[in-house]
Amino acid sequence: MNTKNLVISGVGGQGIILLSNLISEVALSNGLDVKKSEVHGMSQRGGSVVSFVRFGEKVSSPLVPLKSADIIISMELMEGYRWKEYIKNDGIAILNDYRLPPPAVAMGNIKYKNDIIEELKDSGVSVYSDNLVKKAIDLGNSRTVNVILFGMLSKFLDFDEKEYITALEKKVKPKFIEINKKAFILGKELINN
Repeated sequence: MNTKNLVISGVGGQGIILLSNLISEVALSNGLDVKKSEVHGMSQRGGSVVSFVRFGEKVSSPLVPLKSADIIISMELMEGYRWKEYIKNDGIAILNDYRLPPPAVAMGNIKYKNDIIEELKDSGVSVYSDNLVKKAIDLGNSRTVNVILFGMLSKFLDFDEKEYITALEKKVKPKFIEINKKAFILGKELINN
């Protein structure tokens, strides 16, 4: 298997680290070499969080080079846009079409773009997006957005579905397993439609 490069981004408190741990667990269970790197910043105050996950036969560095991410996953729209320079020209962006402006926007340092999805599509990136916060609330738990994204991601990686479920059972608290399994299945269905 060629090395897969993923960039996972969002705002603190959205579950980016859990999502990167779930992805890593699935790759490890397949005997792959996995490297992961995280930047938390002011995560507990709603600041930007990014995690790089790389896996393959042999991975030497946890950092994803510019223009080499196969997939960008973002739990907040602007955060997905901020990391666009990392994605390959023919890469995939899986985005939560939800706005939770990071502090840089609130302070006026940067302006929130209105045409993020269109700009990514125009650059040749395949974009899959939906308001996953609304879907998670409809499902019964607003904190399952990261696992909905995990389900969406599963449609682009060649791992058995049982391995994703096993990763959930290992990494999620027992009382939240069932709702997260439902969130995972919902994510898969969003790509089928």
